[in-house]
Amino acid sequence: MKNERLMSIDALRGFDMLFIMGGAALLAALAEWFPCDFTQALAEQMEHVEWHGLRHHDTIFPLFLFIAGISFPFSLAKQRQNGRSSWAIHRKVIVRGLMLVFLGVVYNGLLDFNFESLRYASVLGRIGLAWMFAALIFIHTGWKSRVAITAILLVGYWLVAGFIPAPDGGGEDIFSAQGSIVGYVDRILLPGRIYYGNIDPEGILSVIPAIGTALLGMFTGELVKSKHEGLTPGKKVLWMLLAGIIMLAVGLLWNEVFPVNKKMWTSSFVMVVGAYSVLMFALFYYIIDVLQWRRWTLFFTVIGMNSITIYLAQKFIRFSYTSEKLFGGLVKLMPEPSQAFFTQVAYIAVCWLFLYFLYRKKIFLKV
Repeated sequence: MKNERLMSIDALRGFDMLFIMGGAALLAALAEWFPCDFTQALAEQMEHVEWHGLRHHDTIFPLFLFIAGISFPFSLAKQRQNGRSSWAIHRKVIVRGLMLVFLGVVYNGLLDFNFESLRYASVLGRIGLAWMFAALIFIHTGWKSRVAITAILLVGYWLVAGFIPAPDGGGEDIFSAQGSIVGYVDRILLPGRIYYGNIDPEGILSVIPAIGTALLGMFTGELVKSKHEGLTPGKKVLWMLLAGIIMLAVGLLWNEVFPVNKKMWTSSFVMVVGAYSVLMFALFYYIIDVLQWRRWTLFFTVIGMNSITIYLAQKFIRFSYTSEKLFGGLVKLMPEPSQAFFTQVAYIAVCWLFLYFLYRKKIFLKV
């Protein structure tokens, strides 16, 4: 089977992960070096919104999950083409999902063996569970059923979260951490430490709309993979643009009754960030895979092809120590206002060179 891997997927994933790999801190340092309205606005976008609302930093996680969804139709078709049995495909999906849950707990401190204060919910766990359930839905349904299931998940979550208050909410707003049923389920069912005490942003009930985020990515991957006559790459981009506009409109309207909120992963959040995700992918796909402008992509591709690696590695490897030893003296020669900026440049450089070494050696962490 011809290799259908899209360079745009790896490049966009790398662009997304760059903000986790020091890009956000770099822009914050830039605002300190050159303080003005524009740089301050950029720096503000590099922080999560406190509760309701949306900033760029709130899009990083769902975009990553969306991209994982894009890849699955290609992976599934390749497995079937290679003669992999249905049982083997299901086993791979479930093992991958559970492995990400396990790695998420390791990331949170499993090896400290302090189980009472261990946080069991995690970013990797959310990706694993949401992607796994979305993949199982994708395997067993056609596109019409997938659309219906996605709608049911998002509307159903709204009906539950928007109309059932927490029994222990104490009269708090139903869309607050204490007053929401989402936080209540975390408080009674999540073992160990809950991230915010009364709600976890990667908690139990909010897995439901996150499945919708993964499915939106799978819809996008299915569109791009389609060989339908007359559906040219350019038309696929137009369909993605249209889908992005529609999702944005739906999300903004839904926000009026179900606020955009990442920590609750509200249905309006799924729609708005889904719009951002599909529009970003349309841009990368058009430039990289349609126009074939690829020379600039290496920097992002190196990150994107080992995204889980760098996410985990930053937890267990002191890249800051290495960057200080390699570039600390040079940074101290810079004007003092710029030193924080160049410290971040050095940190990103060390992380990227680590990933580039793995890239050249064709070492990729695949879960």
